Amino acid sequence: MSELKARLKSDLTTAMKARDKVRTGTLRMVLAAIANEETAGSAQRALDDDEVTKVLVRETKKRREAAEAFEKGGRTEDAANERAESDIIADYLPKQLTDEELAGLVDAAVAETGASGMKEMGKVMKVLNPKVAGLAEGSRVAAEVKKRLA
Repeated sequence: MSELKARLKSDLTTAMKARDKVRTGTLRMVLAAIANEETAGSAQRALDDDEVTKVLVRETKKRREAAEAFEKGGRTEDAANERAESDIIADYLPKQLTDEELAGLVDAAVAETGASGMKEMGKVMKVLNPKVAGLAEGSRVAAEVKKRLA
């Protein structure tokens, strides 16, 4: 079992003992998503920490998008619940890159690929994605690359 998954299970037990309903529900949901990912496909497998992090990033994105949809629909209480869940999941993710750090990585990737226009954005993203996996949201990375190549 990965260290991150073990930490999630341990924190779930702690949250249950503390009767923290939001944290308990969120951690159960995340562990269920991890279990679904482990059983998906033709054979069951155990996820490593990187794969668990990808699941956590995906779950955080779902919560953020749901919160935005609830806000647009005027359901502020539901939006607040989704944001609270997103914040709990974010505690288990690596520290996100600052704008300056991301800009530096993008500049390095542009220099490495020799990209000069928007048509070469794919080359830059291909070099950049492994470096920023789990450390920056994809839309944020894409926006920074577009800004540099425009």
